[in-house]
Amino acid sequence: LSILLSLLVPAHTTRSPDCGGILTPAGLSYRKSRPHIFYTISRDGRQQRLSVCRNQINAVKVTELSLSLIPDTGLRLSIDVDLGVTPAPSTTKVMRLSILADIHVEMNPEGNLELVTSACKPTMEEMQSTEEMESKSSSSDMDKEINIDKICVEVSKLLLLPNEQLMSLTAQFPVTPSCQLQYLPLAAPMFSEQGITISLQTTFQVAGMVIPLPVSPVPFSMPEAASSSPSHLTLAFSEHFYTSLFFALEMAGAFNMTIPVSRAKITPLSPQMGSLFQEDVPVMLQAVFRSSSRVVLEEGKAALKLFLTIHVGASSSAFQSFLSMNVDISAGILLSVADTRMMISAATIEDIELSLAASDVGPIPAALLEELFLPTIREEVLAQMNVVLSEGVFLPHMYSFTYTDVNVMIHKDYVLVPCNLKLLSRTG
Repeated sequence: LSILLSLLVPAHTTRSPDCGGILTPAGLSYRKSRPHIFYTISRDGRQQRLSVCRNQINAVKVTELSLSLIPDTGLRLSIDVDLGVTPAPSTTKVMRLSILADIHVEMNPEGNLELVTSACKPTMEEMQSTEEMESKSSSSDMDKEINIDKICVEVSKLLLLPNEQLMSLTAQFPVTPSCQLQYLPLAAPMFSEQGITISLQTTFQVAGMVIPLPVSPVPFSMPEAASSSPSHLTLAFSEHFYTSLFFALEMAGAFNMTIPVSRAKITPLSPQMGSLFQEDVPVMLQAVFRSSSRVVLEEGKAALKLFLTIHVGASSSAFQSFLSMNVDISAGILLSVADTRMMISAATIEDIELSLAASDVGPIPAALLEELFLPTIREEVLAQMNVVLSEGVFLPHMYSFTYTDVNVMIHKDYVLVPCNLKLLSRTG
């Protein structure tokens, strides 16, 4: 049951989606999550000595649990539990309690999504008994004694842990020390035969304040290809998601760069610099964004477009620029997934354009600018950006699960991440 919950988070209707996911029937039936639920039911049953009828229950054993989709509605939970019942001293019966419960999703006053049982139907039948004589009506008598309200309360308790975990999904995930992201849903999830689909809007905070993001030129919806994957889960991210990520990092100042330059490498400028600075003052490059960077997704590849102004100056007590260049860079992007993080790195520069923007040392030919500064820019700009990106970006996830068998598929305008679920080992 908990597998479903990793994608269900509070609704936010005033934004447009930039990512989302679909949990397939294969993911919904992921069996390694069941022993935890079996343990919970059996443990609670033993500890609380549950009484769902007038007889004492001494043993609880879950024999079957299944969760199925009800298109356009929600989920149906089916549980079979064998109960060791002691109706009288030295007498033991094993009764099969079967429970069908419909589950839907609703919002609580705090704005969190909750799984709630909307219908609950228990039935009881006798499996075996130590009594020598049994009346044919004993099973029906037990059935009449079932405390339906009590059973349905216990079923509702199974949702307590998943609902607690749901609350953690709206937490802020760190990108850098001063930048966090948060995934917010736009509506309750959609239930269909293909799976459970949810659309998400990513928000970013810088220094504790939500920043306005560039408007997406194209509304994003879950691609059809996401519903045909054999994997447990398929996440989808729009081109706008990646552009917003880089925009937020720019706003946080994460990509502000200071690059030292050896004066020996810019010897042709020494005469002009000598009239402005002492010879022993170190020379630095400072890169700032003159326009927001942009991510472009094409079939099978991703590219990062950078629009920089790089100031060349002397760094003494304060940076003093004497030369400015406009630098446009196009670089490939590599995407992968490690556990629950998407790893992003800028690869080789595919194209770079450099032009003079301002100069206090007179006109400088474009060829000389490239000769003096292009090697350093090529070497340092992407390297410094990759240091910022090296920790990765958290994907939508629930803390008790990680992702495995991951494949990152880049398409025009969006990225698909089909993956399987892996339940983390319980500790404590």
